[in-house]
Amino acid sequence: MLKKRAKYSLGQIVRHRKHPFRGVVFDVDAMFSNTEEWYESIPEDSRPERDQPFYHLLAENDQSYYVAYVSEQNLLPDDTGEPVDHPDVLDIFGEFEDGRYPLHVCLN
Repeated sequence: MLKKRAKYSLGQIVRHRKHPFRGVVFDVDAMFSNTEEWYESIPEDSRPERDQPFYHLLAENDQSYYVAYVSEQNLLPDDTGEPVDHPDVLDIFGEFEDGRYPLHVCLN
């Protein structure tokens, strides 16, 4: 039985450990819950373990906005104090305050 707690919370801004993007957490899976095809597309020497939290992010880099699915081991807290500019952020969250986004909608 999985006993690990998620390190990051909904509305928290994080950044990727290796790749130049950051995002706001909008959902968390207790363990890997994406397709096998997605998992196999990651180079074997970089593939994260499945039995850890995986985060859904409204992500951004210098060129675009997108949704990312990232393992906990590949995330770090974002310490810039800057909001995320993803166009969908305000559909889920309230206005940026105190370094994070408060939930704006009721989730299941």
